[in-house]
Amino acid sequence: MSQEKFSKSDALMGGEPSAEPLQDDSLLRSAVTNRVHVAEDDCIEMRRLHRFFGETRAVDDVSFSVKRGHVFGYIGPNGAGKTTSMRILATLDLPSYGDALVDGFSVVNDPEYVRRRLGFMPDAFGTYRDVNCQEYLDFFARAYGLVGRERNARLKWVLHFTGTKGMAEKPIRGLSKGMKQRLCLGRALIHDPTVMILDEPAAGLDPRARIDLRRMIRELADRGKTVLISSHILTELAEMCDTVGIIEQGRLLATGSVEEIQHEQATHRELTIRILNDTNQAAQELQARPGVQQLIVDGQLIRFEFEGEVEDQAAIVAWLVSRGFDVAEVSSHKKSLEDVFLHVTEGLVQ
Repeated sequence: MSQEKFSKSDALMGGEPSAEPLQDDSLLRSAVTNRVHVAEDDCIEMRRLHRFFGETRAVDDVSFSVKRGHVFGYIGPNGAGKTTSMRILATLDLPSYGDALVDGFSVVNDPEYVRRRLGFMPDAFGTYRDVNCQEYLDFFARAYGLVGRERNARLKWVLHFTGTKGMAEKPIRGLSKGMKQRLCLGRALIHDPTVMILDEPAAGLDPRARIDLRRMIRELADRGKTVLISSHILTELAEMCDTVGIIEQGRLLATGSVEEIQHEQATHRELTIRILNDTNQAAQELQARPGVQQLIVDGQLIRFEFEGEVEDQAAIVAWLVSRGFDVAEVSSHKKSLEDVFLHVTEGLVQ
């Protein structure tokens, strides 16, 4: 495979082929080696980031940080500003003002150092149909300056980790959507980056492929890598992410752990109580209690929204029993990440 097919800048960020030949990057490798920099505990940091396109505020004063070894879920409707933020982190775009740091380096002032520490998996990426998986990964390894045993070791590890080892010789044009996603993840990992930026990596995958992807992301975090991931599959983000951020119309509406956001936004708890005797009487007495709203009777079931914590829930059950009602079953529905997302956002697009 001829290296003249691709340019170095295209290779680093996963672009399409160009006619520009690769340049010798030995000076750059030397500079990166000599310029040792250790970031603080926050491995990704957005500092009042803004990106405007004419009248459109694609990213509007966004600030958050992600700790080293954590997975951050970036949530928002289409057009919310997620991809624009990720492109800025990946040094593919510049902010109108503000800055972002990756492993302590500024995307504005030190883009080359950022690229060495970052692996970017875009939602749409170029694959070269006439090469096989190993050739594809080998090209990117060379583009990042890996040579000799180091390059071979990284190739073997990536093929094994992503589950593409068995199809290393298979042409890319014959891969399924799921295997292409694995290959793209391998390309982002080939230079052993500190930070991973994954834009909708689970889009179009079957359930088993999504489970495998989730496992790989958690394993990467356990190995100390910091991962920022966007997805519309909120239940999966809730399972794999340490922290999440909800963005709409370019503005960050909420950020924190899933539990923190659920607690902040969930002002009401949905309760269902099964009463074996005098259900209507129990409902009337419950309706008069403070904090009980939207009560509905369905046979022996009483459903209502209740403002309070689990201790208050226990107190209600104890009160019903003390009033002589036979409580056979109690269930509480805690707001999911999807419920919180619907509560926080308004479905607005730009």
